[in-house]
Amino acid sequence: MTTALQQQVFALDARFNAQRAPSSPNFRTLYIRRRSQLLRETLRSTDQWKAYLRLRSTLLLHHYGNARLELGSTSSLSQSICTVPPEWASSIPWPNRDILVPTKQAEASRAIVGDNSIADNYAFSGVHHIFDQHVKAVTMVKFANNERYRLCCSSLDGNLSVCDLSSDPPKILRVLKGHTAAVPAFEWSANNDFIASVSLDATIRLWKSADFSCLRTLAEPHGAQILCCIFQPSNNNLILIGNSRGEIRIVNVSTGLFLKNCCKVGGCILTITSDTNGKIIWAGNDRGEILSIFCEVNGGLCKGKRITLDPNCYITSLSYRTWISREARDPMLLVNATNNSMCLFSVGDYEGSLQLKRKFQNRHRKHVVKSTFCPIMSFRQGACVVTGSEDGSVYFVDVETSSSKAVVNTLQGHSSTVLSISFNSDESLLATSDLDGLIIIWKRGHK
Repeated sequence: MTTALQQQVFALDARFNAQRAPSSPNFRTLYIRRRSQLLRETLRSTDQWKAYLRLRSTLLLHHYGNARLELGSTSSLSQSICTVPPEWASSIPWPNRDILVPTKQAEASRAIVGDNSIADNYAFSGVHHIFDQHVKAVTMVKFANNERYRLCCSSLDGNLSVCDLSSDPPKILRVLKGHTAAVPAFEWSANNDFIASVSLDATIRLWKSADFSCLRTLAEPHGAQILCCIFQPSNNNLILIGNSRGEIRIVNVSTGLFLKNCCKVGGCILTITSDTNGKIIWAGNDRGEILSIFCEVNGGLCKGKRITLDPNCYITSLSYRTWISREARDPMLLVNATNNSMCLFSVGDYEGSLQLKRKFQNRHRKHVVKSTFCPIMSFRQGACVVTGSEDGSVYFVDVETSSSKAVVNTLQGHSSTVLSISFNSDESLLATSDLDGLIIIWKRGHK
């Protein structure tokens, strides 16, 4: 209880951080990091923490005002930050024959990542850095492939930013400007040479990561808003995009042209992902549907299986992962939907059909909230995924656990909806972004 209240006090300070010394971002970062350290080291009883939280909120509101918070009183502020984590429970029992992660006998596999508990492995708590270079919601954060310190962010303000976390303090390498409308998504190429970004201005831009110049700008043939994109894993010369017309289209990077063939899914395609070799693509739309699509190396597309999770919800996030242990080979698909759920599906066959394995409740009704698998989860006891939430928290969830104990860690540093999450390659850092444009870099702690 005390730890939760400490995190709520930190969330309160982070909420006002953009108004603190607006002309000195380095000071803001040092201040909030020191506050985080002091709060962790301070010993108080539960009642004392509650009293401190009320007093702190009163003082900050008096000093900075409440325009940014859009709250009418101190009491409403206290209610908004003292949220209770949602109940996480499984709705479908696991068949005994299905094994997701290594068994307890897999000692060699477990030795690779140590013999700690899953809670110890994901004890992220300390704040490494805070960025606030974007003036609107940060829609996506993503570390470069197999890198620890290079991070890219996209925002509704129409810009992208690339950050270097290896320096002290971390710095913004470049703000990429060019889109004239919100940027909902982007993707790193396999070798991190390029960044592909898509926008509601109906264009896709290809940026060179070496000098951050824009290599080319391509307009969607029908002027449709582009909402998501991925590089074709087996052919990085092709980029797949999903648009507001419900189409999956392919862009040839070399020629700068859209291929003539496209796949009509329906609705607005909000998210896409692919398997490891790019043969099967999954697309989620605003009708609660997930469709598998066969993708040939030359760009041919063919519809596969379609399932409807809930016709009244949006599919906001799709993430694919294959367990590489000999004990568990079944690939999985992680899904976020605006019916207050996060679902885990197993991929049943070569057609990409999905079978629901786990369903967890999450506070999620309105925004495009994303989740992700942990990068090096394959050899551990327990299987952990991380999701944002509209209550401003970040939840680490053990998908093997079928009770309310599924949440193994909760981070409460954001004051608004957490939209996107990304691990670096060795899980030493975690980046999260929110609706107010705040980006928090968390560092691994120890329980």
